[in-house]
Amino acid sequence: MMFIQTLSARFTSRLRSEQVSARLGMWLGISFTLAFATGLFSHFTQHPPAWLLWPSRPVNLYRVTQGLHVIGGIATVPLLLAKLWAVYPKLWQWPPLRSAGHAAERLFVLLLVAGALFQLVTGLMNIAYDYAWPFGFIQAHYWTAFIVYGALVVHIVNEWAKLRRHLWTRVQDPDRRRFLYTIAAACGVAALVTAGETVAPLGRLAVLAPRNPRIGSQGVPVNRSALAAGIAGIIGDPGYRLVVTGAVRTPLSLTYADLVRLPQHTVSLPISCVEGWSVECEWTGIRLRDLIAQAGGSPEAFLTVESLEQSGYYRGSEIRPPHWNDPLTLLALKINGRTLDADHGYPVRLIAPNRPGVMQTKWVTKVRVS
Repeated sequence: MMFIQTLSARFTSRLRSEQVSARLGMWLGISFTLAFATGLFSHFTQHPPAWLLWPSRPVNLYRVTQGLHVIGGIATVPLLLAKLWAVYPKLWQWPPLRSAGHAAERLFVLLLVAGALFQLVTGLMNIAYDYAWPFGFIQAHYWTAFIVYGALVVHIVNEWAKLRRHLWTRVQDPDRRRFLYTIAAACGVAALVTAGETVAPLGRLAVLAPRNPRIGSQGVPVNRSALAAGIAGIIGDPGYRLVVTGAVRTPLSLTYADLVRLPQHTVSLPISCVEGWSVECEWTGIRLRDLIAQAGGSPEAFLTVESLEQSGYYRGSEIRPPHWNDPLTLLALKINGRTLDADHGYPVRLIAPNRPGVMQTKWVTKVRVS
């Protein structure tokens, strides 16, 4: 007990106060709410339940929400560290448990602190492709988000009386005000030097962005190359066919030359990654709805596109009616006026509005109608 009291005393500061902690907590609550909402949108866009039909418009919806999720998450790092610093002495209060109610309160604080650190650390490692853990990131990140946000709601309800008393009064101490301004500025700078991964005018400032959206094959980033997918050796196979099969009147089997001869359309759509980066590109190819109509598929059908890639979680993806019926959805043959190269999905890739990049399937060889 003496050690803990001595440790807590060594970390005292006049900058700490309940008012400062309340301000930081309010900002953190807003940040976590934004991250929770945008994270749920991203998760259910990639893993929609059977009853959910996401709209295809506005075309930039996923681009904006995932950009906010990642950029906001990086900007939250200095805020979370400041909040932990502000309440650090309280974490070492003695005795640690004074009653059953106090024990429950401390448990939710533990879940909140540990869960928040877990989300930010693993989230940053994920966008850097550094997987130093044996568990699946998607599932862990998803379920921990509910734990963290639930603990946050319980904590706010428990502390509401204090929050209400301190939030709407001016911070009188000038040093404490400067401290709060410094944290706000640090969060702003973190956002500014990350946002260039999706906001083109800020590209030169994006020193913290995990991807430079101007660097990559054909001037666009690539997360999974043809070599990494294990198909570099079969790209350009003269026996390639794009097959449309399933619940259709007339199954199709089209060579690359057949695809080139079909009516071509050009659309402007972003490729938007779960890592937060996005790039606006021009895509040229065949409207998917025209191809399904040619095969005699129903406008209400669900489609599955399959890649030449033989393994991988996203070697195929489902396309629901709102998306494949959209005239902007293409089986693309070109990017920015140039034939797709192998890393961008040659001979054919999917591009559709308001979908994550991992679901814009590359190296498409089959469209199954059901």
